[in-house]
Amino acid sequence: MVNPFKPSPLQKLEDEFLREKGIELYVKRDDLIHPEIQGNKWRKLKYNLFEARLNSIHTLLTFGGPYSNHIYATAAAGRLFHFKTIGIIRGEEHEVLTPTLQFAESQGMELYYMDRESYREKDDPTNIESLRTQIGNFYLVPEGGTNALAVEGASEIIEEIDIPFDFICTACGTGGTLAGLVSGLKGKNQVIGFSALKGADTLTPKVSELVNYVTGFGYTNFNINFDYHFGGYAKVNPELIVFIKDFKLKYKIQLEPVYTGKMFYGLFDMIKKDRFPGGSKIVALHTGGLQGLSGYMNYFSEAEIA
Repeated sequence: MVNPFKPSPLQKLEDEFLREKGIELYVKRDDLIHPEIQGNKWRKLKYNLFEARLNSIHTLLTFGGPYSNHIYATAAAGRLFHFKTIGIIRGEEHEVLTPTLQFAESQGMELYYMDRESYREKDDPTNIESLRTQIGNFYLVPEGGTNALAVEGASEIIEEIDIPFDFICTACGTGGTLAGLVSGLKGKNQVIGFSALKGADTLTPKVSELVNYVTGFGYTNFNINFDYHFGGYAKVNPELIVFIKDFKLKYKIQLEPVYTGKMFYGLFDMIKKDRFPGGSKIVALHTGGLQGLSGYMNYFSEAEIA
C-alpha cells in the first residue's frame, strides 16, 4: 500500500503580539494532509492500514461516538484504500444520523450501535470475540486510533519539521499523538499536550507507557496541561467560540472547538502570561478534525467555516 499524501506545510504566524513577546510560532498544518483523512487521524491509521494489508485482512472495525473524527477518517480511509469498514457507535441508533455518521455510511461503513453501559466494556476480550462471532474476522483499530502503530505514525511528524524549535504543542485526547511526538524527538526539545478532557490525569502514565513500548526509553521531556478543557470533552463557552472566529480572521486558519481551538487558546494564553522564555521557537500541531464543526453549527455560520 503506497502512502499517497505529501508532508504537510509549516506556516509561520505573524503579528505584533508575538513579536512583542519575542515568540516565533509556527503551525504544522496537518489539517491540509487530506480533506477527509486529516491530521493525526491519518498519522494514526497509516501503519494500522499497512498491518491489516500485510496480514491479508480486508475489514477494519473500530469504535467511536456519533461525532467521532476517528469514525469519519476510518470510513474515508476504507473507501480510499479498499477496506470494508465497520463502526461500533456509542449510544442508541437515531432515525436521523449525525453528519459524521451520514458521511461514514456514504463511504460504505457499516454502523452498529452499542448502549453506553456495554460500550464501557468494549475493549474486553470477551466482547471482541463476540463481535468476531457476529461479524466475522476483522482488524481491530482502537477507539481514537491510539496504539503502538499509531505512535510510530505520529512520530514521523518530527522528521518533517525542517526548522530548529524549542517546544512543540498538540491537543490531547487518547494520547497517541503526544506519545508520537515524544518518541520522534528522542529526548530532545519539550512537548506540551493540551488535554481536551476534564478529570484526573490518566494520560501522563499512558503516554509514558506508549513511548517506552515503542522506543524502549522512558523519555520525560513532555507535560500535559489540563487548564484549558473548558468544562470537559466537547464543552464550549462563548469565549472559546470568539477565539476560534478571531483566529480564522487573523491567520486564515480554521480551528474546531473540541481539540484545536482549546489547544491554541491555551497556547496563546500561556504566551500572554510569559510561560515561554523570550526568543522561544514554538511549533503547534494542527491535528485536523474540522469535520467536527458540523456538531457546532449553532455557534458558527456557514460563511465562518467556509
